[in-house]
Amino acid sequence: MRIVVADCAVDYAGRLSAHLPRAKRVLMLKGDGSILVHSDGGSYKPLNWMSPPCSHETLELDDEVREAGIVEQWQVTHKKTADKLIVSLFEIIHDSSYDLGVDPGLIKDGVEAHLQELLAEQIELVGDGHSLVRREYMTAIGPVDILARDASGTSVAIEIKRRGEIDGTITQLPADSKKAHHVAIEIKRVAGIDAVEQLTRYLELLNRDPILAPVRGVLAAQQIKPQARTLAEDRGIECLVLDYDAMRGMEDKNTLF
Repeated sequence: MRIVVADCAVDYAGRLSAHLPRAKRVLMLKGDGSILVHSDGGSYKPLNWMSPPCSHETLELDDEVREAGIVEQWQVTHKKTADKLIVSLFEIIHDSSYDLGVDPGLIKDGVEAHLQELLAEQIELVGDGHSLVRREYMTAIGPVDILARDASGTSVAIEIKRRGEIDGTITQLPADSKKAHHVAIEIKRVAGIDAVEQLTRYLELLNRDPILAPVRGVLAAQQIKPQARTLAEDRGIECLVLDYDAMRGMEDKNTLF
C-alpha cells in the first residue's frame, strides 16, 4: 500500500471523461494495482479510481508540462478497456509505502453471516427462477456477497450486511451471461442511507465492466428505513424486505429429516 498526499489534478479518459481540478488530495495505490483518489469529504467514496487489472507508468515530462508546475505525472491504464487515469502532481506533501500483508477479510456478525447463508440456500426469495452462481463476488472495492442469475439469464449480485466473504472470486462469467443484464443486490440487517451509498458505489464500479454492464441494484434487508427506500428508488434501486424468522423456519423444515 502506497499513500501519497499531494497537490494534484486528475483526468479520466475512456468511455466517460472526468476532470478533477488542482487541489490537495490523498492518493492510495494498492497492491492489487488499483488507485483511489480521495478528498477530505465524501465519506468513504473516492472522487475517482481505477480498478485492476491495470498498469502504472510515470510519464516523462516535456517543457510545457514542467512550465505548468507539474513535478510528476502518472498514467494508470486499465488492461481490458484501455481507460486511462492521469494524475498530475504539482507538489508531493507526503509519500509512504507499507506492506500490509494478507488481510483475513471481514468477519460478519452471526445474523449477517446467517442471512447470507440462508439467502444462498433460498435464492428464490429474490425472485422466481433465480439460481445461485457463487457466494462472494470480488470487486476492486470489496466483495458482493452473492452472485446469482434469474430465470431470464440476468445475473444478480447480492451484498449482505447487518446494517444497510466466503469462497473465492470469479475471474470470468459463463459465456451465456455475457449477453445478460446484471443486478447488484446489497443485503443488510437494517438498511439506511449508508447502505444505498455503498450499493451505488458497487453499481458504479460494476457498470464499468463491459462483461457485466448494464447492472441494476436491489437493496435487501430485514428493515429498510424510509429515507433509504426513498433514495434507493430515486436511483432506480429496488427494495426487498427479508423475514429472518421465516427464512430460519424454511431452513429448519428442510433439515428435519
